[in-house]
Amino acid sequence: MSDAPVTLAVVTGAHGVTGEVRLKVFADDLTAFRTFNGGALTARSLRITPQGAIARFAEIADRNSAEALRGTELTVPRSALPPLGEGEYYHADLIGLAAVSDAGEPLGTVVAVENFGAGDVIEIERPPLDGKGGKRFMVPMRAEAVPDWDADRLVVTAAFATA
Repeated sequence: MSDAPVTLAVVTGAHGVTGEVRLKVFADDLTAFRTFNGGALTARSLRITPQGAIARFAEIADRNSAEALRGTELTVPRSALPPLGEGEYYHADLIGLAAVSDAGEPLGTVVAVENFGAGDVIEIERPPLDGKGGKRFMVPMRAEAVPDWDADRLVVTAAFATA
């Protein structure tokens, strides 16, 4: 896998007047990381909340500076993430993969990974047709629907590839 930056959270706004920020968190354990964005931001404190998290960064001293971070994605290199077990994956590794049927026919590209409560669902966009954007379809990320994937492609069983 590449060592591209992986987004773990995004700043949604300032919290209070002392430079803390609110975060929308995309990781299971954001507390395992201290530096973000190539060392540009260093976490001094991090409190998990029901809505996400509240963070204080060493480089941010006041509310105006915190508010200026709104929309900033907090990233780490892919290599900083913990190693995966058999059958595990990071969403960031799936997005952008070519999707093919189990017969080898191209289906499109993985554009999103969602979880609505019953497990991950892969969203695949078909190639554009007649100058119009490609249609999208969703496939559950389960062995019967996606029997194989690697760094280059994701294989979808034919029964799940019709949309």
